[in-house]
Amino acid sequence: MRHGCVRGFAQLCLVTALASVWPASAHAQDTVIWLLRDLPPLTIFDGPGKGQGALDQLLPLLIERLPDYRHEVLHVNRARGTQMLREGTLICDPSLLWTAKRAAYVAFSKQAFVVASNGAAIRSSQGEQLARFISHGQLDLQAFLAAHEARVGAVAERSYGPNIDEALKQTDTQHLALHYGNDAMGSLLQMQRLGRLEAVLGYWPEIRYHAQQQGIAPDDLSFYPIKGSPPYQHTHIGCSNTPQGRQAITRINQAVRDIPQKQIQQAYAAWLDPLMRQNYLRDNPEFFQDWNEP
Repeated sequence: MRHGCVRGFAQLCLVTALASVWPASAHAQDTVIWLLRDLPPLTIFDGPGKGQGALDQLLPLLIERLPDYRHEVLHVNRARGTQMLREGTLICDPSLLWTAKRAAYVAFSKQAFVVASNGAAIRSSQGEQLARFISHGQLDLQAFLAAHEARVGAVAERSYGPNIDEALKQTDTQHLALHYGNDAMGSLLQMQRLGRLEAVLGYWPEIRYHAQQQGIAPDDLSFYPIKGSPPYQHTHIGCSNTPQGRQAITRINQAVRDIPQKQIQQAYAAWLDPLMRQNYLRDNPEFFQDWNEP
């Protein structure tokens, strides 16, 4: 599994290098700029798993199936990526959740990936203190925020899914810490360790990876799915909602169908903890499912 991911990343580097020396096309819109964020286990910029994320493997396979475009890869944070999608003519992000707000400036592909949903990480030492907000292994985020006793950390400009997004939208800003930096998750976890945050939102594999990078032992954090949220979220490839971007999405939809499903599914599952991996592989026997989604 790991060797396959490394080979995938090597392909990405090769494609990016080729793009830099590829003769200029007659049309500037023929160059797709791919925006990647540091989002383990999908994309990993640094550390022991560098280049071994599931999207690190998916993107070269997708690029290979889009030979009529030049391709460039750019590392950005979520806030900068949002700005570029609003401004660019052919900017694409391979890992976006669909939201009505984004649909105004992003053309979305059909479903491209299935991931375990976002949740909240809480310091294990606070488990008893916050137990009244936890039922059946899930955190009641709305009640948690409404109690005005805690601060929650989140990455700015990021969608966590409709239930979580709505709860955050209604939260007093003094109880919400939004981080805009390149190492937003790592910084939020450090704030939590210092007692300045009671919960940090994110994907559990992402949180666990960044916690290890910050020297936080896995047992120091407990992860809870959010009450009312589905167990999985469907991500999409999104391009700027321009004529060039919409045309690229048409081609991307065709290309994604040809990518080996099991290979990408296994690349993601390898990063999950044993129980989550078992459930994911059981519940998602096929990588691409409902092509009728937005």
